[in-house]
Amino acid sequence: MNIFRIFLLLAIITFIFSCTKKIDENIAIQEKKLDDQVMEAYEQGMDSLRKGDALYAAKKFNEAETLFPQSIMAPKSALMAAYSYYSQDYYEDSIAELQRFLRVYSFHKHLDYVHYLMGLCYYEQIIDEKKDLQAIIKAKEKFSFVIKNYPNTEYTLDAEFKIDLINDTLASKEMYIGRYYFERQKWIPAINRFRTVIDEYETTIYVEEALHRLVEVYYKIGLKNEAKKYAKLLGYNYKSSEWYEKSYSVFDKNYEKNKRKIKKTNKKKDNLFLKKFKSLIN
Repeated sequence: MNIFRIFLLLAIITFIFSCTKKIDENIAIQEKKLDDQVMEAYEQGMDSLRKGDALYAAKKFNEAETLFPQSIMAPKSALMAAYSYYSQDYYEDSIAELQRFLRVYSFHKHLDYVHYLMGLCYYEQIIDEKKDLQAIIKAKEKFSFVIKNYPNTEYTLDAEFKIDLINDTLASKEMYIGRYYFERQKWIPAINRFRTVIDEYETTIYVEEALHRLVEVYYKIGLKNEAKKYAKLLGYNYKSSEWYEKSYSVFDKNYEKNKRKIKKTNKKKDNLFLKKFKSLIN
């Protein structure tokens, strides 16, 4: 009886082992088939992308990801879907894909590229600095994030360059509004805008003009010491600038007149010299 029980137990174990093996084999076969399907969908996506059909390419990449979410090809396919949209200027679709990628693959090794590409999507939507403020701000946030969190990657240098351009755009917007207030003699709002350029965008090309505008404003409202302070600051940093000359003329009303007289005199001298030269060669 005991022998019978032992044989029965062995038979059960053998049966279970056999079933488990078949299940494992079936799973392996299914995974292999899925891998083949994933690669087929991925290659179709790549082929469509090369032909310029970004929408169909993104569809095939999404399909490749959905077929086998546990595959190493899944995150790659998701990234390619986002890039496909970006390549044909479907920026909002690309951003949606990238945001989903950050949720699903939050520990992926290429998150630096994800944030950089999202920054590009916002950046390339900037057309008019007076209207596209949200795109400007979000692009700057993303590029700043890349610089801070991935300083040693290949994307950092371009992110820094893009931020410089964005700062120029933002400074341009501040100057535009500041001039608007200045022309309407709204001195305090004008001062605030020009100060913003000096304080927040000191590396841009608009700092010289902003300093000069402050000289003009403070001089007009009678705060001559403040005007002199900004004139000195402008002269110390940008002595050869045309804006420094303009600031100088704010305090010396005869400066521009004398300058024009000197130019006129020099022009007469040049004309006289030219006439004498012509008489010599004729």
